Amino acid sequence: MEDPRIRQLAKVITTYSTEIRKGEKALIELYDQATPLTKAVIEEIYNAGGKPFLRTYDHKLVRTLMMGLDRELAEIMALHDRELMREMDVYIGIRAFENTSELSDIPGSSLETFMKHYMKPVHMEERVPNTRWVVLRYPNDSMAQMSRMSTEGFEDFFFEACLVDYGKMGKYLVPLTGIMERTENVRIKGPGTDLSFSIKNIPVIPCHGRRNIPDGEVYTAPVRDSINGTITYNAPSPFNGFIFENVSFEFEKGQIIRASANNTGKLEEILDTDPGARYIGEFSLGVNPKILNPMGDTLFDEKIAGSFHLTPGNCYDTAPNGNSSSIHWDLVCIQRDEYGGGEIYFDDVLIRKDGLFTLKELEGLNPDRW
Repeated sequence: MEDPRIRQLAKVITTYSTEIRKGEKALIELYDQATPLTKAVIEEIYNAGGKPFLRTYDHKLVRTLMMGLDRELAEIMALHDRELMREMDVYIGIRAFENTSELSDIPGSSLETFMKHYMKPVHMEERVPNTRWVVLRYPNDSMAQMSRMSTEGFEDFFFEACLVDYGKMGKYLVPLTGIMERTENVRIKGPGTDLSFSIKNIPVIPCHGRRNIPDGEVYTAPVRDSINGTITYNAPSPFNGFIFENVSFEFEKGQIIRASANNTGKLEEILDTDPGARYIGEFSLGVNPKILNPMGDTLFDEKIAGSFHLTPGNCYDTAPNGNSSSIHWDLVCIQRDEYGGGEIYFDDVLIRKDGLFTLKELEGLNPDRW
């Protein structure tokens, strides 16, 4: 018997997140096993009059392929997959990692080749700007273990976070979006963090279920050369199968000039991917009231209520600051009191303290209002 929450999520994906219409083509990319949700999504695409296309992957086989990947193979793969992506109106990515560390021992040179010559042309340059897309996870034993929860407990958390009232969230994000659009200078303070930058004239994008599931953030980008100071992230952050912890950056005129982490060597390899990897492409505030603690999965962690993320790498076309890179790595810092606290100022006005919005018109975004 189908879990009714699966059908509800499939409807959110197809009728709200991607708004599939009659005759439109939708590509579903499924990694590992998420048959119940994928089946429901295919059925809902048909119900909307759309045309579903399905590609399935196994991360164990992806790892084997990646171990010997060279530029020629990556470019051939990208050539064909970019053409397929051009045919699509909608992209739905479902990932159900059976082993979240499956890709952790792929050589750095192969990962760099994959990011530069496959991910960038197929996803960053084609899929992101030219399709209506949504990406999400599927609850399984591996994700429950990563979250230190029982499988049943994690499933309850998953659906609660993914099926939050996005219409209500969208209304609450309106005043925050307006404030950020009027803001010139940002100051962030907290343990190991004292950072300043400008967001003047950079578009501000509220996110409430249209691109990611779960969702709950509002993002922009710093003026590329404006960041100065230091930042220390306190949420574990995965990158191609390795979990980074205690990542710290020092900025000078927008560029990361010093970096450290639990594996500084691996961190430096990522930052050396290309020149844009040492600059920031996104600044965002997380506001999902049902996500309070990190689990080592960026799609969830970047939405944590009371958090922000400052992202090395490529900017979005919707909030451009001129930075181009083959990476886009959402590193997260949680500022709620139990994580050390912190403050965010917009043009010297305190906007959020210890993870809670301080202005009356923004109080609806605080978790206790949900």
